[in-house]
Amino acid sequence: MANHETKAYYHLPGLFEFYELYRAFLPLFRSRREYFYDWCEIGSIYGAPADCLWGGGRVGFGDERPEDAAALTREYAVSARLTFSNSLLRKEHLSDPKCNALCALFEKNGPVENGVIIASDLLLDHIRSAYPGLYFVSSTTKVLTDFRQFEQELNRREFRYVVPDFRLNKAFDRLNALPDSRKRKVEFLCNECCWYACPDRKACYENVSRKNLGEDCADHVCVSPDAAKGYRFSDAMRNPGFIGIEDIRKVYLPNGFSHFKIEGRSLGSAVILEFLLYYMTKPECQLKVREEIYLDSTLDLF
Repeated sequence: MANHETKAYYHLPGLFEFYELYRAFLPLFRSRREYFYDWCEIGSIYGAPADCLWGGGRVGFGDERPEDAAALTREYAVSARLTFSNSLLRKEHLSDPKCNALCALFEKNGPVENGVIIASDLLLDHIRSAYPGLYFVSSTTKVLTDFRQFEQELNRREFRYVVPDFRLNKAFDRLNALPDSRKRKVEFLCNECCWYACPDRKACYENVSRKNLGEDCADHVCVSPDAAKGYRFSDAMRNPGFIGIEDIRKVYLPNGFSHFKIEGRSLGSAVILEFLLYYMTKPECQLKVREEIYLDSTLDLF
């Protein structure tokens, strides 16, 4: 049997949106490591500032200064990822000064490599040429639900990681048949709350792309029976594609998968903290972590 990775690497949301939360959490994660599971690490923190032309997945709300976000990830040696997953970019968008400046800033930001989550091959070619120090993650906004297409994406050398649609999370017969070199590239989206039978997931992401481009378009109308409820972690846990900590430890890690994305941009710091507690923190230490975070008087969790 192959000697598989024994640690889970979490890719966490909201680098710019939840900067204050991470400013409190990262030193705690470093100084009180005994509070947290020894089988997990932070693989990256991802996000994009507000009003990013190249942004996708969610309309950006992050208003933290990019220089501060870069300094934080550099200080704690955490990889930062820019979420540039707009799928509808045209050639004239590639010269956007704000997005190019972000790439230049994060390309050379200390000893840990930083990356870009991407959906457009046009943008991929531009960034590869202009900022070769960045690595690339194939975005879940491509909605790769066909396993053959997913395999083709894994075979692309440009991508260090590929995030399939969450509806492939439990396709174990085909996932486990992947060679180890490809398993190491898979990054699973763990906590998606989207309706499992949703036929419009790609259209929803394209609507976000149009809005980030400044197009005047109507909001996407979600057809989920529970759309009015919004995101609830308790509902996500009942989703057929949900990946919990026991799944990670007993199913995914033993079979050679070690990268797990936590969604959460636009949800609020209090919800993100619950993700950090559930996925990373020992149950007997969760109250201690909550208290440490709550006692940071500069942090507005709500």
